[in-house]
Amino acid sequence: MSRPALRAVDTAEPVAPAPAPKAEVIALTPKPKSAGLDWLKTRAVAVATAVIPPLLTLALILLVWEILCARPGATLPSPSQVWRDASDLILDPFFVNGSQDIGLGWRVLTSLQRVAIGYGLAAIVGIAVGTIVGQSTWAMRGLDPIFQVLRTVPPLAWLPISLAAFRDANPSAIFVIFITAIWPILINTSVGIRNIPQDYRNVAAVLRLNQIEFFWKIMLPSAAPYIFTGLRIGVGLAWLAIVAAEMLTGGVGIGFFIWDAWNSSKLSDIIIALVYIGSVGFILDRLIAGLATIVTRGTAAN
Repeated sequence: MSRPALRAVDTAEPVAPAPAPKAEVIALTPKPKSAGLDWLKTRAVAVATAVIPPLLTLALILLVWEILCARPGATLPSPSQVWRDASDLILDPFFVNGSQDIGLGWRVLTSLQRVAIGYGLAAIVGIAVGTIVGQSTWAMRGLDPIFQVLRTVPPLAWLPISLAAFRDANPSAIFVIFITAIWPILINTSVGIRNIPQDYRNVAAVLRLNQIEFFWKIMLPSAAPYIFTGLRIGVGLAWLAIVAAEMLTGGVGIGFFIWDAWNSSKLSDIIIALVYIGSVGFILDRLIAGLATIVTRGTAAN
C-alpha cells in the first residue's frame, strides 16, 4: 500500500494585511491678520511713542510753572493766568479789528512771507556760490576768509546798513534774513562739494559728462546731505532773525507784536506769541528735514 504524498509545508509566517490608510485630517487654521491692520497698529505705536513723552514733559513743566507763579508776589503770570488774559489769541488767531489789531495767525503769516523771500534767495545764492567755492581751489582761497569774517557779524548789526540802503522796513528785514541764512547754506554746500569721492569724478570723466551734467548727476546728489544740513540751520536762523528785525522795524509781524505787548505790559500776550514762534520754527525745521529724507533717501540726518 503506497504512502500518501507528503505536502509541501510553507514555513513562512503569515503576512499581516496592510492597515487601511487613515483619513487625513486637515486642521482649519485661522486666516492671517490683515497687513493693513498690522501697519495701523505699528503706526499707532510709533505715534504714541513720539507724542506721549513730550506731552508728559509739557504737563510737568506747566505744573511746576503753575506752582511757582501762582503764589502772591510772582513777577510772571501762571499758565492759568495766561489763559484767562490771552485765550482769545489762541481760540481766534485770525481776527481782524483794524490795521494793527489783528490776530497772531495773520502776524505769523506776514513774518513767514518775509522769511520765504529772504530764505529762498539765501538758498539759491548759497548753493550756487557754495558750489563754486567747493569746486574751485582759487575761489575757496579768495572767498573763504571773507565769508568767515562776514558770518560772525550779528544779524541785527546789518539792520542799519539795510535801512540806509533800501529806505524801507520790509526789504530791510528781508535783507537781514538773507544775510543771516546764507552762511550755513554756503559753507555746508562747499564742504559737501569738496567731499565728493574721487571715484565719482573719475566716472564722470570716463563718461565725458559736461559741467551741467556733472552738476546735476554727480555734485548735487553727493552733496545733498550737506546742503540740507545747511538749509535746516539756515531756516532756523532766518526765523530768529525776522523776529528780532521786526522788533525794530515795526509793521504787523510777530516780532513787532512782542515789542508792542512789552510796552503795554501784556506779559500773557508775549508768552502766547513765544508759543506761536516756537511752534512755527519747529514746523519749518520738520518740513526741511522731511524734504531732505525724500531727496537724499534717508542719508541726511534728522
